[in-house]
Amino acid sequence: MKPVLVLLVSTAWTLTGAQYYYQGLMDYLENRLLAIEDRMQFWHDQSHRYHTELKDFKKLTAEAMDALSKEHSLLFKDLEGASVRVDRVEREMDFVETLTSPRACVKKADKVVEQGAWGLEENKAHYNFMKLLKQLSISVKILKRVGSPKGMWTRDPRSSKVYVFNGTSGDSVYQFNSVRDFSSSPGASSSRQIRLPSDFSGPGSAIYNGFLYYIQQEAETDMQVVRYDLTSDFVTDIAMFPVESRAAVYGLNPETVADLAADDEGLWLLYASSDSEPNIHLAKMDPATLDIEQIWDTRCPREKAEAAFVICGTVYVVYNTRLASRSRVQCLFDVSDMVRYGAHASLKYNPEEKQLYAWDDGYQIIYRLTMKRKLLV
Repeated sequence: MKPVLVLLVSTAWTLTGAQYYYQGLMDYLENRLLAIEDRMQFWHDQSHRYHTELKDFKKLTAEAMDALSKEHSLLFKDLEGASVRVDRVEREMDFVETLTSPRACVKKADKVVEQGAWGLEENKAHYNFMKLLKQLSISVKILKRVGSPKGMWTRDPRSSKVYVFNGTSGDSVYQFNSVRDFSSSPGASSSRQIRLPSDFSGPGSAIYNGFLYYIQQEAETDMQVVRYDLTSDFVTDIAMFPVESRAAVYGLNPETVADLAADDEGLWLLYASSDSEPNIHLAKMDPATLDIEQIWDTRCPREKAEAAFVICGTVYVVYNTRLASRSRVQCLFDVSDMVRYGAHASLKYNPEEKQLYAWDDGYQIIYRLTMKRKLLV
């Protein structure tokens, strides 16, 4: 009987130990599950808080964006209003300038009186003499950059239309309604394209009283001046201008075979009679018939000349260097014998605005001129 009793006792102890073991395991697992549930609850609370904060931030951001949008709209309206006021001020200033600016040209009667006074002074004393000088001050405004390094642009003195010649030859001219339209345009796509019946040669064209005057040269010794009506798109006249050989009027711009210019006194042609001629020649032309009225030798050398313009019968020749430097007016020639002195592809003077329209390495530039008359004794 003792062995059986010992076996029953051992078995009872074994069952009791297993029960304690599994009970401890269950307690451990339950505690772990409770800890995990607590952690999940914490994460849920945190996620809910973050979600709430994100919604609040999104709401604040939306309100701030709405406020910025409203402020932007107000600022844009203010800028539009300022632009309108600036345009009005510019127009008023231009109007005041037209009323107060000194006239660039001297009337013929004034010239006669001044020349007579000059003669009287010379008769009184050999060493006292009077010269009429035209002082020229220039302000520069770079409008934009578009097109080829060389070209020409100008404005019709009798209208607001702007004409652009991109390059030094071709049959296309681009017309814009105003300088502002040209300045704000992306390119030629927003302009009216005028197709000429023949190619223009060089950036030496001119606009005068609704007509386009341009140079056409096909043969070596034949140079033609073409008069083109911009209203009817029709050639109204062609004049042959014989030269001995093909020669550029400006040494630094060989593409300019001749240069047409218009001012208050009419139409002018700057040219070189031959390649061996050292000086620039000037011809006065009748704008209606293209007849040559008179020819002068300006005594202004072609060498290192880059462009020229004419104001009131006075030729201003601009010089530079082969390696582009500062442009300088170094030679003046006055057809009335009252004034005579001894990088741009073209310079065109507008007598109504008293401005130069220049083409410099693809830049379209406006030079505003202020003309003053000054007597030196």
